[in-house]
Amino acid sequence: MARPALTTRLRGRVLTMFSGEPDGTPDWVRVLETGDDEGYFGPGSAVWQVHSGMPTVVAGIRALLMQTLHPGAMAGVHDHSRFREDPLGRLAGTVRWVLTTTFADRAQARAACEWVARLHESVRGEYLDAEGNLVAYSAADSDLIAWVHCVFADAFIGSHETWGGAISGGSDRYVAEWATAGILMGMPDPPRTRAELDARIASYLPVLRRDARVDDAVRWLRNPPLGRGIGPAYRMLFAGAVASLPSPYRTLLGLRRPWWPALTITRAALWWLRLVLGPESSSLSYTKRRLARLSGTQSAGPTPTR
Repeated sequence: MARPALTTRLRGRVLTMFSGEPDGTPDWVRVLETGDDEGYFGPGSAVWQVHSGMPTVVAGIRALLMQTLHPGAMAGVHDHSRFREDPLGRLAGTVRWVLTTTFADRAQARAACEWVARLHESVRGEYLDAEGNLVAYSAADSDLIAWVHCVFADAFIGSHETWGGAISGGSDRYVAEWATAGILMGMPDPPRTRAELDARIASYLPVLRRDARVDDAVRWLRNPPLGRGIGPAYRMLFAGAVASLPSPYRTLLGLRRPWWPALTITRAALWWLRLVLGPESSSLSYTKRRLARLSGTQSAGPTPTR
């Protein structure tokens, strides 16, 4: 059945946000069909379950909100990122890393992490801490790598449990599996349980702070230039991300939980996105083709739809 023209345009816009291409199949997605093994996780893993779900859209917003609270991470974004000039490009780059690490074979996953590490080499500078001291930072610092890893893991778990249901094997299983990504990025001792993850994030509280840069980033995240077609749906997702944040960090960000039922409305927005995009991502479809080839079967399913 042909898609209505409006739905087709919206689909193309959303897929461009996530992948950089209106059909959702840039080169890095198609390459997922190649490779010699099932990757670091594979079918049945908690990581596959969580990262193939629509709640990851909200998880990305939630993780970015949390990242701003670390002055080193915020300085890196402020001083080196082109998120204002090319917000969709930055988003597509993050999506590329997450999905390649999740679904690609091991060689491609390692290459994706090495690609990000090379980008980090030039991201360095100084920031003022809460006491007014000048602190040198580098995006390659293990402390910042750990912060980003932990807040991403927390956002994926929190969003999936809120809108996607229970995680197979529980959140401990997801944290233990996704620790592999932390190691690949150079994190020496990633948390292996949900309790360890929560404790690791809480250990940063003395460092975290809100300042004018954080307020500026939050204002931008609340209303990025996405256009009339997607903007209203995005603002619902932003509200859901804020509502799902643990209250201490929401307070640190200077945000309030919406008075309206943001979690329920976000569920409806995610349903709408799934309707627009289709039931299965292109990344997962191409990955299934690789697994079918490796297992000697003829087909991995239908042609990718997003």
